[in-house]
Amino acid sequence: MNADDIDQLIHRELPAATAGDAAAFGRIVSASQNTVTAVALAITRDVASSEDIAQEAFLSAWHNLPRLKNHASFLPWLRQITRNLAHDHLRGLRNRPVGGEAAELAIEHAADPSACPMQTALDAERDAMAADLISELPTESREVLLLFYREGQSSQQVARLLGLSDAAVRKRLSRARQSVRDDLLARFGEFARSSAPSAAFVLGVTAAMGASKPAAAAGLGGIAVRAIATNVAARFALGFAGAAAGGLLGGLVAAWFSRGIILGYADSVEEMDVIRRFAYRYMALTLATIIAILGVHLLWQSPQLTFVAIAIALLAMNWQLLVQLPRIMAPFLARDAHRDPFGARARLLAYRLTWGRTGVMMSNVVVIGSMVLVRLYLL
Repeated sequence: MNADDIDQLIHRELPAATAGDAAAFGRIVSASQNTVTAVALAITRDVASSEDIAQEAFLSAWHNLPRLKNHASFLPWLRQITRNLAHDHLRGLRNRPVGGEAAELAIEHAADPSACPMQTALDAERDAMAADLISELPTESREVLLLFYREGQSSQQVARLLGLSDAAVRKRLSRARQSVRDDLLARFGEFARSSAPSAAFVLGVTAAMGASKPAAAAGLGGIAVRAIATNVAARFALGFAGAAAGGLLGGLVAAWFSRGIILGYADSVEEMDVIRRFAYRYMALTLATIIAILGVHLLWQSPQLTFVAIAIALLAMNWQLLVQLPRIMAPFLARDAHRDPFGARARLLAYRLTWGRTGVMMSNVVVIGSMVLVRLYLL
């Protein structure tokens, strides 16, 4: 989608989104997610944090849409929200006690039975690589270069999305090329593309949006909906089932579109069959758990039983991705790292963010966070 199409989509969908249409705002999120996550990543230098911040920025914009008087100012307004949140995040990290970080890391490692020294080292190397690649760039060029590689290497597209002139974008790109080695710039391009948010990002934002509406749209409509939903137990069951099913569906969609990442590690038909069987088995089980959760709700409308079904679904998903898949992929990842140490780092980063622990943690956060938000809304 080019910049003109994005502008037209925002102009077309904003009135409905301001009135409380979550689907309309979801289409805006899909069109602008590359821009917002690039802004956050340029400041934080951490992929997971940048997506959390981008999600928070979209939710903040969703809640405050009625305050936006000029729809043409939406993207600049959203970019500024993102920058403010990213800088707040960095200030929070600087003020955080070291002892607390060490304690959290210890708890995380103790709670993860699949953790091992090699995997811990690979995770640390991934995070360090992302930070180092971005740190090598001039500060003013980071947003531009990230978006440049994510948007088809079009300087005009980047200029429109960041509110700059094409000349300013070209100048920043030129400065980056002059100050960074060619091999590092190539690695950065691969990193920028592989770290772009997937389809699951939009689903995560829209799932969180489902718990509330913009201020102007939450008046009589919200009161009427609550008056109709008189059965409290049914409301809780519906909220839990919908939030969990939506989150799991997002993971299913992401798995389908990212299956090529793990299939790319195969060297033979036999290896590809092993990986493909796992991927299809995982997606089939995820679809089955979504149907089971919704079935429990339709049959019993019990929050307790719905919660049990969701817990079983999360356990099944985590077991496959945190125990079974690492056993399958370990020899392939080691072989790839031995063959091409530099290229393997970027491929490993893409793997971790989609099928690895980081991707699993984000999926869990989406599902559980959506349930918490829905429960708070229905109280």
